Amino acid sequence: MPRPTREQIDDEIVDAAAGLFARLGLRQTSLQAVADAVGYSKTGLLHRFGSKDGLRAAVGERLRREVDELVASADGLPAGPGRDRALVEAVVDLALRRPGACALVLGLAVRPQLEEGQEDATVTAVADALLAAFGLVPGDPTPDLPRAVRVVGALGAVATTVVGLPDQDPAVVRPHLVQTAYDALGHAGPGSRS
Repeated sequence: MPRPTREQIDDEIVDAAAGLFARLGLRQTSLQAVADAVGYSKTGLLHRFGSKDGLRAAVGERLRREVDELVASADGLPAGPGRDRALVEAVVDLALRRPGACALVLGLAVRPQLEEGQEDATVTAVADALLAAFGLVPGDPTPDLPRAVRVVGALGAVATTVVGLPDQDPAVVRPHLVQTAYDALGHAGPGSRS
């Protein structure tokens, strides 16, 4: 079996760190916990990222790039079922490819208030961009409540499923997850699966 590339190793570390940040919070996640999760040494992580802040910055940057690509996949599509479907498919693909990143971004999208001092401007901006792609204005005191509930419900379904069924074959889970999230957005109809 070929050795993983540097990029593959970094992807594994960044995704594990994102998942731990989502579950434990930034303050409670130690470099040792990340090292243990990926089977590398703390010294190896420090060599790659310099510090916990360097790792946090790498997580934020990776998330920003991935969500920018996700949002761009729906650029040019008008609001409505077609745009929602394209966004849902992109969110599901990201979640299946990067479950830790999914947990962090979608966690912020559905729970935007972090512990005091835990805010990360890049990660928060990523979650806001994801909500905006679905037509929501983050922080709007008077959102379209039915739409907000549907979007948060769809994103929550994706995050919960990916975290709750980690050992399932992504190719088998994907169509069910896409349809469930799409249905949650209110587009259930003749083409829906039950």
